[in-house]
Amino acid sequence: MENELSLPRTSSARASEKKPGGRPPRLRVNNAREALELAMNLLFFVCGIVAVAFVLLISVYLVISGLPAIGEIGPLKFLFGTKWYASTEDFGIFAIILTSFAGTAGAILLGVPVGLMTAVFLAKVAPPRVAAVIPTAVDLLAGIPSVVYGLVGMILLVPAIRVAFDLPSGATLLAAIIVLAVMILPSIISVSETALRAVPREYEEASLALGATHIETVFRVSVPAARSGIATAIVLGIGRAIGEAMAIMMVAGNVANMPGLLTSVRFLTTAIVSEMGYASVGSLHRNALFSIGLVLFLFIMMINVFLNVFIKKKKEE
Repeated sequence: MENELSLPRTSSARASEKKPGGRPPRLRVNNAREALELAMNLLFFVCGIVAVAFVLLISVYLVISGLPAIGEIGPLKFLFGTKWYASTEDFGIFAIILTSFAGTAGAILLGVPVGLMTAVFLAKVAPPRVAAVIPTAVDLLAGIPSVVYGLVGMILLVPAIRVAFDLPSGATLLAAIIVLAVMILPSIISVSETALRAVPREYEEASLALGATHIETVFRVSVPAARSGIATAIVLGIGRAIGEAMAIMMVAGNVANMPGLLTSVRFLTTAIVSEMGYASVGSLHRNALFSIGLVLFLFIMMINVFLNVFIKKKKEE
């Protein structure tokens, strides 16, 4: 009689009977999620530490390898000397530093306006069909190897400059600037377009409601609001320009002259690439090349710090 009147047991009751004294399944799921979250946090932490460690190792290695040569040559003679002859152990990189400054500045002056205007066109002006096609071409431009840029510049650009300016050789700083300007376009366009698309629509609607035209809204509201992303694009462009070697070595002439728009020149990167292969291990020549790498590394760090401080100051204002 008791069995006939007994109520059917629920699934939770059956589970409790099958696993007496065990934790409920929900607690086990929570514990598994907490363990997974802890593992992922640990993984992210390790990845961050590895990234920082690589930067520190590179910095320490460049300092250890580069400082002895600077001390042996003399800081003033090394940084402000205008002659670079490995045969006579004259290692002055002032002309090479000025060339790198001039080449990077020229590439930025040419590439940033073109890249920024293209990004504005794609993000705010272009019809949807056009805006869907041009980014594909930009991505293709980013995927072209640097040696191909140098080959095209050497075949087409260098002879054109030689004929146009009646020079014995068209491998000049001007050719290097044009090639670098083209090479930094993909980075500037992609990052700037992303920053412009991330601007809240309410900003533009408020500007239009106040009577501004669409173009005025783009350049007075959208572009200033995306200033941080555009500055990041410029930093990436500078890094690409100053770190390029192969393409520049093919179109710049690779001669350690003082910078001139129509003269053959040598950049910091091309000096390392062109001479590291035959510099004897442990020689002053090889250590001087490591010192050039240290100068290049410090140069890029100074640019990044300056732009980051400039952006932060603008945000606070």
